Amino acid sequence: MRAQPRASLKRIVRHLFHRWLAPVCDPLVALRGLRRYPHYIAEWRRYTQLPGAEPLRLADAYPQLHDRTATSSIDPHYFYVNGWAMRRIVAQRPAHHVDIASQTIFVNLLAAVLPVTFVDYRPLQASLAGLTPRAGDILDLPFADGALASVSCLHVAEHIGLGRYGDPLNPQGTRQACAELARVLAPGGQLYFAVPVGRPRVCFNAHRIHAVPTILEYFSALALVEFSAVHDDGRYEEDAALTALDNSDYACGLFLFTKT
Repeated sequence: MRAQPRASLKRIVRHLFHRWLAPVCDPLVALRGLRRYPHYIAEWRRYTQLPGAEPLRLADAYPQLHDRTATSSIDPHYFYVNGWAMRRIVAQRPAHHVDIASQTIFVNLLAAVLPVTFVDYRPLQASLAGLTPRAGDILDLPFADGALASVSCLHVAEHIGLGRYGDPLNPQGTRQACAELARVLAPGGQLYFAVPVGRPRVCFNAHRIHAVPTILEYFSALALVEFSAVHDDGRYEEDAALTALDNSDYACGLFLFTKT
């Protein structure tokens, strides 16, 4: 096996160092924050000298040091995935929609338009008109075969079986989750599905990354209606070629399936 270039090895070491430290204390965020405190203190002083300024107390101080950016920041995967799915579901206007463990803000907004049941391994403790939380395991969904006409599962299946959310360890987690989603989908129904796509690997215990052909194999019992993509650089592409993400590192594939 060829030795890795020295620069590449250093980059990998820095990357690993950051990933292992970030869950308890992200050194990059901490360093940026420390560098911004002088500006925070200077603005505190300027504010207190403005006409009509309210009195400031140290006990009420709440430094926000990371929001002064040139543009509004987003997570491209979730920003585009949630919008992609919601636009299509609302256009279909199903009588009832079931979401499996996607972002709670997504199901909250969707429930403002149509009735939604939200199923999660960790039950949602919330009460809201139009939204029905339900405890359930994506590997054993509480629905009969072919029972659901409209289903979404967005940026979820890549986590299954890695223990990140307290679920049992299972190397076949993503494959089995896909099989279960296909099982509960009704004939003619719509499944909105998204996962990270690119060079196949497991980033334990965060997620798996799959190749597009692997996902199509997992859903071989369904027909693909649409494939869209979020590229590594954050660019969104509708109706992308199935090969568009072949050389990606951490892109996102957006799949719309139906059961014929």
